[in-house]
Amino acid sequence: MSNLKTFSAGFIIVHEPDFWRRPPPVIPPILPPRPPIPPRPIWAPLEVNLVQIKTTIDDQYATTFIDQEFYNPNSQRLEGTFILPVPKGATINKFSMEIDGKKVDAELLDSKKARQIYEDIVRKLKDPALLEFSDDGLFKVRVFPIEPNAKKRISLSYSQLLKSDAGLINYLLPLRAGKYSSVPIKNISLKIDVKSPRSLKSIYSPSHKVEIKRDGEKMATIGYEESNVKPETDFQLFFSQEEGEFGIKLMTYKTSGEDGYFLMLVTPSAEIKQMDILPKDVVFVLDSSGSMAGAKLEQAKKALKFCTASLDEKDRFEIVRFSTDTDVLFSRLVDATKENRNKAEKFITDIKSTGGTAIDDALRTALSMRTDDASRLFVIVFLTDGIPTVGVTDEEEILSNVSKNNKSNTRIFCFGIGTDVNTHLLDKITTQTRASSQYILPDEDIEVKVSSFFTKIREPVLAGIKITFPDEVKVSKIYPTPLPDLFKGDQLVIIGRYSEAGKGKINIQGMLGKEKKNFDYDGKFPETSSDYDFLPRLWATRRIGFLLDEIRLNGENKELKDEITELARKYGIVTPYTAFLIMEDESVRNVPAERRMWSEQRGVRSELGSYYNQLNKEKSGAAAVAGAMSYRSLKLAESADVALRDGNMSAGIAASSAVRSFSGGFAGRSDRAGEQQSSGAVKYIAGKTFYLNDGKWLDSAIQNADNLERVKIKFGRDEYFSLINKYPIVSRWLAIGTNMEFMLGKKIYEITE
Repeated sequence: MSNLKTFSAGFIIVHEPDFWRRPPPVIPPILPPRPPIPPRPIWAPLEVNLVQIKTTIDDQYATTFIDQEFYNPNSQRLEGTFILPVPKGATINKFSMEIDGKKVDAELLDSKKARQIYEDIVRKLKDPALLEFSDDGLFKVRVFPIEPNAKKRISLSYSQLLKSDAGLINYLLPLRAGKYSSVPIKNISLKIDVKSPRSLKSIYSPSHKVEIKRDGEKMATIGYEESNVKPETDFQLFFSQEEGEFGIKLMTYKTSGEDGYFLMLVTPSAEIKQMDILPKDVVFVLDSSGSMAGAKLEQAKKALKFCTASLDEKDRFEIVRFSTDTDVLFSRLVDATKENRNKAEKFITDIKSTGGTAIDDALRTALSMRTDDASRLFVIVFLTDGIPTVGVTDEEEILSNVSKNNKSNTRIFCFGIGTDVNTHLLDKITTQTRASSQYILPDEDIEVKVSSFFTKIREPVLAGIKITFPDEVKVSKIYPTPLPDLFKGDQLVIIGRYSEAGKGKINIQGMLGKEKKNFDYDGKFPETSSDYDFLPRLWATRRIGFLLDEIRLNGENKELKDEITELARKYGIVTPYTAFLIMEDESVRNVPAERRMWSEQRGVRSELGSYYNQLNKEKSGAAAVAGAMSYRSLKLAESADVALRDGNMSAGIAASSAVRSFSGGFAGRSDRAGEQQSSGAVKYIAGKTFYLNDGKWLDSAIQNADNLERVKIKFGRDEYFSLINKYPIVSRWLAIGTNMEFMLGKKIYEITE
């Protein structure tokens, strides 16, 4: 066997053809002239054109259909073995692959037999990649022939009974094999249809960014699709079945002697009664200053027309147009009747761009529309493309005026259009009013973003949310903070820490319709819990986003920087901003070059530092907007990997080439001169962060570990596999390479080839 090439759900081990193994021909020395030695053929790995996965889940019984198309780009016929890691307890239903018109048979092995096969392959190929699947079962079949320059289609399905933990059902799909592919998968798509005998409540993926469409109370479709991607993680989905108006589910993770982590999912019923939808008052505030002329204003006007047309019959609304002066349509909140919406459409159509930007006057006018009816949610949707230039222009004075005039918990949702907006002002307004801000870049569609947002918030179901926990359980550092309102079709994902084990009632309080409601959930915060090992890194992602935003909006101090640095190093939260702080910290501590996470050559640290300082000092401009968007991704993370990817894409928008290269993958060291190598040199695996330095993967915990016993182990030897059998978690770490160091207990293990 010559090489291991894996693709998404399954992979093919390619067997090297005999003619590629043959030695060069023996040339008799007495026969001149010498004939040329035939060149060794160049072998190209298999490619994959598509991976299509369809899953049906009926109650707790899941059937997964996998369709993969491989392509052999070589001019020679190949032979291989198709291998699919399968979840424990799965049963193969169907396998489809024809060879010479005949269907071939496949074999399903349990995890014990599979482990031996995995280890044998690791020994022969000298490739540890399969080790992370050592606890999985194995489905395998010989694949021959794989014709030259031809496709090979493989289809199969398997069924399994899903695990339920306190009513939370877990579906896991082994996708991470795809990260070992030498080329990205051209297209991967996943569709999951869930059918429940009871009401579906929480639906949550901590691994991927998914689209969720509910079809009534008991059915939902979950979709995920990407192109040109190497899946780094398995796909994971949690869902719950529950009676009542709200679904509340709790996940915990805690190791003995350390503070724990918890995540709560709060989900309203998909068919909550219309009478329980909170009536809302909405004031739309549109900037019509001269800088909005052209496409920006036309798109914004279309967005406002969509929003007014989408108002519920119980709602009231008003429109405020502002530039140098302020103009209102009705001078008061009016019912969202057809007649009033028609007037609004004409008013919006007639808006022209001219003059300056009187932000303070516009906000005070909008806030003055608030009535004394506490049963209605009051919302301001504020769109602007500039900084204040007319009237009150001081940021702190504008914020003070918002605070003085906002006596009844008004929500002000801000949209910054373009890059000339004051990001500090908009973000502080939304933080102060328990809302959110979004930024629309010059090449983005204003109409799509604003209308998508308004569709989400058009049906509020629980406002002014407060949560109390059992007295004996001490919780801290909960995000998001403050807690936002909850809307129909939405889900609130709350994550935090806890320091004392215990159990009892978790109470959620808020306004539902015109009544103040209380919902109780029996929560258990155990002393130890290991099922949800993604929680620490997800919490760290949100915590770092919050701390970075604190620095951006309120200034830097050593305590904030130190905490960000430690969390980023421990959990592999790698962004241009955390990379700079880690580099700075390692320089101050005089960490030896061979143990640093990144090279400081080619001015990378200097450029990252300049970008970090520019973001924190400048309130407007491309860098300020990019940073605000990046931090927002971290603060609202539902999947750590997705948030980091989206946040780093935002960070790279206005950055230098050095920052963009870090945003794309973060380079590591290939030699001690500090030359940079390809991306992907930082990996978070099973609770540890590893970084690549001088060809060796290093556990980040080693930087702070002194005078520990060192144990050297050769890759592939008996003691290597004995270590895996003794400590199964180690297999996940060892899968990344053959040269590495990691800390386990009171020892540092050094693995060498």
